[in-house]
Amino acid sequence: MLSDPVLYGVFAVIVTVLLAIDLFVVQRDTHAVSIKEAAVWSTIWIGVSILFGLFVPQLHQEGGGQAVANYFSGYVIEKSLSVDNVFVFVLIFSALSVPRELQHRVLFYGVVGAIVMRTILIFVGAALVQRFEWILYVFGAFLLYVAWRTWRERNETTDVTNSRIMKRIRQIIPTTDGYRGERFFVREGGEAAGRRGSKGKLLATPLFIVLLLIEFSDLIFAVDSIPAIFAITQDPFIVLTSNIFAILGLRSLYFLLAGAADKLRYLNAGLAVILGFVGVKLLTEGIEGIWHPGPLQSLAIIMAILVVTIVASLRANRREKLLEEQEALVREPARLPGPDRR
Repeated sequence: MLSDPVLYGVFAVIVTVLLAIDLFVVQRDTHAVSIKEAAVWSTIWIGVSILFGLFVPQLHQEGGGQAVANYFSGYVIEKSLSVDNVFVFVLIFSALSVPRELQHRVLFYGVVGAIVMRTILIFVGAALVQRFEWILYVFGAFLLYVAWRTWRERNETTDVTNSRIMKRIRQIIPTTDGYRGERFFVREGGEAAGRRGSKGKLLATPLFIVLLLIEFSDLIFAVDSIPAIFAITQDPFIVLTSNIFAILGLRSLYFLLAGAADKLRYLNAGLAVILGFVGVKLLTEGIEGIWHPGPLQSLAIIMAILVVTIVASLRANRREKLLEEQEALVREPARLPGPDRR
């Protein structure tokens, strides 16, 4: 087994290498990511995540099948919540008219920022849990609240672009009137405007505003998802690795699902059930006489909820399509034979 400093160092190296591959191989030139390319890289990211999960017992002191089950439970929870995050990205990119070939660059830096933010939140959360064990009950109650809110707003979409923070950003940060390629900042109004020796005013481009919105939305989702993983395990290494591996493939997942964002109509309902399940699990952990699902059972329950959600969404879409086709046939006037003009 590796000591904690070496363990986290190895994990940091793995994540850095994967991000470098994404930056210098996947994103070596600016282009619109196709669905085929997104599917290939999504498969690669998921495969790497599974491979790492299978080697967790050889790396970590917790070891055994319990560590593997906890890792994959946390990974599945975070991955399913990431799908909901994708829908917000679709809204942001659409509202701010981000060219498709620039979206991958924004998402790359968005994920780098998300890794930093989530690492800080996870270690802070782990320290709080270790010092104040009762905070787990706070996490459980919070998850139940989030589950209720998600269920109540399951048919709504949060418009981050019209939020108060977006209006505040526009007031504070001077921006250009349009995109400037891949650049987040530019200097304009210097020598080109007739002021010799002036470098011009530093302005943010709309692409930087998009990046801020991506980071803000991920922070909101992180606050919801990290307590959910702490409900599975309080081991900071398992919480961190399952969370980070789940969001590493977020960019490819976005390009794969962006066109089908409205197809998973029951996703929010399924996420509400999952969050409610882990919230109840956390609140009842110390109560005797109540059945407590083990790691493998928790993983099976979470997977079952997701499968039911996806199948129900696909069946509802099929029924709706058949109904639309039937209504179209009814509205279409009968084709009666015309008069004999011979």
